[in-house]
Amino acid sequence: MAGTTTFATEIPRADNLVPYGGVEANAAWAEEVRRLAKQRDAVLLAHNYQLPEIQDIADHTGDSLALSRIAASSDASTIIFCGVHFMAETAKILAPEKTVLIPDARAGCSLADSITGEQLRAWKAEHPGAVVVSYVNTTAEVKAETDICCTSSNAVDVVASIPADQEVLFCPDQFLGAHVKRITGRRNMHIWAGECHVHAGINGDELAARAAEYPDADLFIHPECGCATSALYLAGEGAVAADRVKILSTGDMVHAARDTKATSVLVATEIGMIHQLRKAAPEIDFRAVNDRASCRYMKMITPAALLRSLRDGNDEVHVDLETAARAKASVQRMIEIGKPGGGE
Repeated sequence: MAGTTTFATEIPRADNLVPYGGVEANAAWAEEVRRLAKQRDAVLLAHNYQLPEIQDIADHTGDSLALSRIAASSDASTIIFCGVHFMAETAKILAPEKTVLIPDARAGCSLADSITGEQLRAWKAEHPGAVVVSYVNTTAEVKAETDICCTSSNAVDVVASIPADQEVLFCPDQFLGAHVKRITGRRNMHIWAGECHVHAGINGDELAARAAEYPDADLFIHPECGCATSALYLAGEGAVAADRVKILSTGDMVHAARDTKATSVLVATEIGMIHQLRKAAPEIDFRAVNDRASCRYMKMITPAALLRSLRDGNDEVHVDLETAARAKASVQRMIEIGKPGGGE
């Protein structure tokens, strides 16, 4: 039976959200942030897509799963998670005894919101006995309904670990799902039609035009991108050397930046990633395939929001214990299959 795609509901954009403002990220701000973090016994975690000034003030910067693991192993009693809401939830799942704060609880995620627990339960009822594989970019409620979580680095290994005659329900990202299905050749894999609206907007035409403009550049492509299939097509047609096309998670992009022999790299993911890549390999010319690929949700975590969170304890993240226990089990099964690699 060929795999099918189930369509998600339309997700509202962040266009009408107004971030907290009025605070400049200067030396005085940085000093106050560090003072308050020490006073609150807090560790500051920042995702790769955050504003540069938020990345630079953080104790740790990385992808969501790596940061959540740091949260769990940290001696700090409070976690300040500068990212989007599902990431802070994952930190709470892995560190239930700690106080987890997100500087602005309005920082959602169009991908995580593209499937709800109720929708997943209904989908499971249509396919009894199927194994549910969910990307870590999902809510705690969805993780609790999941058999095995995956990251963009290990999604292929996770799906390949499932017996070949067993149906797979993969959610929520349709582009990552298509990548996994292409690599595994699995026909009984059903894919939920969710997407990150930012990654989906990085299209194949833009990639082809940029690749023609920079013919010697490496291509770092996140598998959530709408252009991932186009990148492989360009390689197959010889328009781009196959060894220059690299489908990578955000965490793996940093490692690849340190290892590449190229002098220029075209990057297809949210533009906040460019800051970390330039820090990792300042001698390389990193350019965004789409320089408008900026996530409004990620940019909700402003200097003012961070200061507010540290001063007032806003906004605390809670996950009920039963949901957290079930969600943690799906993450743990992923880890048991193999090294998770990059979180997303």
